[in-house]
Amino acid sequence: MLDIKFIRDNPELVKEGIAKKKADPKLVDSFLRLDEEWRTKVAAIDQLRSEHNLNNNELAKHRTDDLISKAEILKKQLTRLEEEEKDIKEHRQAKLNLIPNLPQADVPIGKDENENQVMKEVGEKPKFDFAPKDYLSLAEKLGIIDIKRAAKASGSRFGYLLGTAALLEFALVNFALKRLLDEDYISKIIKKNNLNISNKVFTPVIPPVLINRKSMWGMGYLDQGADEIYRLEKDDLYLVGTAEQSLGTMHQDENFKENELPKRYVGFSTCFRREAGSYGKDTKGILRVHQFDKLEMFSFTAPETSEEEHKLFLAIEEALMQELEIPYRVMNICTGDLGAPAAAKFDIEAWFPGENIYRETHSTSNCTDYQARRLNIRYKDKTGTANFVHTVNGTVFSQRPILAIIENYQTKEGGINIPKALAPYFEKLK
Repeated sequence: MLDIKFIRDNPELVKEGIAKKKADPKLVDSFLRLDEEWRTKVAAIDQLRSEHNLNNNELAKHRTDDLISKAEILKKQLTRLEEEEKDIKEHRQAKLNLIPNLPQADVPIGKDENENQVMKEVGEKPKFDFAPKDYLSLAEKLGIIDIKRAAKASGSRFGYLLGTAALLEFALVNFALKRLLDEDYISKIIKKNNLNISNKVFTPVIPPVLINRKSMWGMGYLDQGADEIYRLEKDDLYLVGTAEQSLGTMHQDENFKENELPKRYVGFSTCFRREAGSYGKDTKGILRVHQFDKLEMFSFTAPETSEEEHKLFLAIEEALMQELEIPYRVMNICTGDLGAPAAAKFDIEAWFPGENIYRETHSTSNCTDYQARRLNIRYKDKTGTANFVHTVNGTVFSQRPILAIIENYQTKEGGINIPKALAPYFEKLK
């Protein structure tokens, strides 16, 4: 969430920023009205509480009927005001929750995904001496993806990964982990991209896939977009849509020392999404499914380094895709396509020759202090001042790159070659 003092001091700036993200600027006015009402109520309570304390002091000295009567009246007034203050505060918080993070100044302004900007295209698209097929046609013929049996077991938008497809997932995970745990590898990427940032490696994590309401709210996914989340009502727990949600809540209500930052994690988890907003879109195959596996980077970093950290995450994603020799393009996500927590976001879209289209396989977002403020995650700087950390997240691999590999590495005979970068890991797993 945004800093309340910042909203009070910069209402027009906040209105302008959230309007770019398709949020109603009137939210700011509503919040400020409730904020002013709340502050007035708090002042009245403080004054009444002071009067009540003075009266009690007099009562201790002189127990008269007038003082007793006054004490009773003041107590009733105080109880009523405190109830009113609590109600106003809850409504004020509800409005604050709906105000999204502000986009960074260099984020392109646009209404929706159609106005995202192509930053660059990388890699040579494969040339075939035959008409390339889409991943599903190839995978079903090879018997490595089965959506028909998954439909019988679980319904639509599920799939079985079998044989080569399953081995490809494990190979991708091992391939990526080896690099993210290598200090020299991180250092080379930093040097290549002229980044002024730490070369700390990532700590591997297998996080919970169920988190509580406070945690999911803290990550910024309940006030907006809650219809995408699976909830276990009896337990009031939520299935994560990405490891980001459980990694980000790992340090809630904690304080880092400055020298502990950045704190980098790479988490592997099964993810669950209702895909409520995508009816009729990519329903064929397993591109948009209710369940998939994902390897996710997450970092807690100091505010002054979060933009560099964001660039590092993108650079890592690109380096891994280049090793796989999959053509891709990098997208700068416009304001209208940013989620509530994100201040800036980059996507990587892999080339799918069978469909003659680019499709998103990776994303990385800088959420600044929006999530940390909700989760109360701070660090102490060199002066001893406590500040909120910034959070950065990014995809390492989901299951979508498997589909890109199938299409880019297909053979005329209907088989699939294994990328050279994965061959060592793939052989070990066979």
